[in-house]
Amino acid sequence: MASRKQRGKAPVTILLKPEDEMRFILATDVGSTTTKARFFHLKGGEWRFLVAGEAPTTVETPYEDVTLGVRNALREVEEMTGHQILSERGDRIVVPYDGKVGVDLYCTTSSAGGGLQMMVAGLIKTMTAESAYRAALGAGSIVMDVIARDDGRRPHQKIQRIRSLRPDMILLAGGTDGGESAHVMEIAELINAAEPKPRLGVDYQLPVVYAGNRNLRPQIEKLMKERFALTIVDNIRPVLERENTEPARDAIHELFMEHVMSHAPGYRKLMKWTPVPIMPTPAGEGLAMRLIASTCKMNVLGVGLGGATTNVYSIVDGRFVRSVSANLGMSYSVTNVMKSAGIENIVRWLPFKLREEDVAMRLMNKMIRPTTIPQTLEDLVVEHSVAREALRLGLEHHKTIATRLKGVRVERTVADAFEQELVETYIKMMDIGIIAGTGGLLSHAPDRIQTMLILIDAFQPEGVTRMFQDSVFMMPHLGVLSTVCEKAAWSIFDKDCLVRLGTVIAPVGVGFEDEPVMTVELAMPDGEIVKEDLRFGEIKRIRLAERQEAKAVVTPQKKFDVGEGPGHKVESTLIGGVVGVILDARGRPLRLPENDAPRRKMLINWFQALDVYPTDEFQKML
Repeated sequence: MASRKQRGKAPVTILLKPEDEMRFILATDVGSTTTKARFFHLKGGEWRFLVAGEAPTTVETPYEDVTLGVRNALREVEEMTGHQILSERGDRIVVPYDGKVGVDLYCTTSSAGGGLQMMVAGLIKTMTAESAYRAALGAGSIVMDVIARDDGRRPHQKIQRIRSLRPDMILLAGGTDGGESAHVMEIAELINAAEPKPRLGVDYQLPVVYAGNRNLRPQIEKLMKERFALTIVDNIRPVLERENTEPARDAIHELFMEHVMSHAPGYRKLMKWTPVPIMPTPAGEGLAMRLIASTCKMNVLGVGLGGATTNVYSIVDGRFVRSVSANLGMSYSVTNVMKSAGIENIVRWLPFKLREEDVAMRLMNKMIRPTTIPQTLEDLVVEHSVAREALRLGLEHHKTIATRLKGVRVERTVADAFEQELVETYIKMMDIGIIAGTGGLLSHAPDRIQTMLILIDAFQPEGVTRMFQDSVFMMPHLGVLSTVCEKAAWSIFDKDCLVRLGTVIAPVGVGFEDEPVMTVELAMPDGEIVKEDLRFGEIKRIRLAERQEAKAVVTPQKKFDVGEGPGHKVESTLIGGVVGVILDARGRPLRLPENDAPRRKMLINWFQALDVYPTDEFQKML
């Protein structure tokens, strides 16, 4: 059973078959350029992915009806399977399956029309405003601006900014429960005075979510109820020591469907086709990352590397955070990566000689022709070098958001006395058990080892870390499906979506060239014992098939740490994958030689050891 709440009305309940009686499930993602359909069926008692269909999204002129693109994608599914999904007139999806036609469940995500664009406001920029920022990002939005009392702008500048933004929604926070009130009301009055207009249409009220001091609810309601579609939820920071973002996220999801999507072209029709609330694409992707963490019971760091943005997700000790680097991408935003990282940081990953001017020209061509793909090995390596920097910068940005709560008094220990300052972020790579990647470049790399090495070089995992990859871009679909049928979603996710790349063992520490780093003994599934001694600067690959396990004993030298402290032995069960096990003794942090000749030689040695690229071609380019 699934239900959809409508503001001011009794919940509408749509009866669905129990999960164990379903046979067909359909999920779509209405993207900014492409609508992607994924069709799942029950086979041999377990849920599996069957086929995919895609078609151009039809949100803009001359179509202005997203259901046209959805129907075109579904017709592709129908042609490949012979299974009828649409009604005879083609004007709706038949739900539930009647034994001949239709599906038992249909759900969808969307980022068409720019996705969900929000403005957030709070009292103090580094406290309640930052918490509101995290809540909005976690709900799958792009945050256009953060308004705070101490953001350095004068009141008239804030009003002008709010008025010019035209967001889809505003999240207002401020004050602990029973705490500050006058200054919180000042922020609310600024929003009220600005009279902001929504981006999609002018015939509906702009949604505002209030998640601040609960004592101010009557005053906020009196001030804003007439002008805005006001929703009041629990305080994001009820006390300084605790952050409570879930109620605000839930309200954002509900308002996204009821107010934002209902006014986008054709979405009102699409909403009638599904009993499950339409979810922003990044929110679906985030739910998929959370599904990995909850099922595997490990801390997860995930990334969605797109053409225009880079989304980074972390689930650490149950705490979920998402960040959006809106200027870092592999097509439309590729020159922004070059600008932010510096051309020299991209060139440092090239194992052959190429002028910085030539690299810049290639990236500018990619920006103006975003759908092109590399045609030569040289082009491919350049693109992979840019990906490393986009991911590195995306993680750096993510760490600025995944921080300890500001305003909380921190009790320092004796150990802290030797540190200049406390580390702000709680993202520690040694604590990350799984790294998962999705996005066109990562999913469509010619060889999986290329994807794995890009993730290793960019994120620099420490200790023992499993590496996953989305094979066919199904994370958003399965994320929204997990809200209704978690068992089916994980079955498909596990068997048809997640590619186990393998496991990487990487000690923390820096040494001299050829200095002993660690000894690794692996008890392989066939009983063979594999022993490897690694010296500083080396990287090795051991084949271990997907879903196979090997018992490992890792003994680092005194200067190096694999998770139990410098020089302490670690025993672990390694999970195999399409790549296998990577033993990385290149050091953490990873440093490349500054001089070109030794750097290129080192890169070629690494690529040759892992069989990443045909290195004979690089010798010709030098």
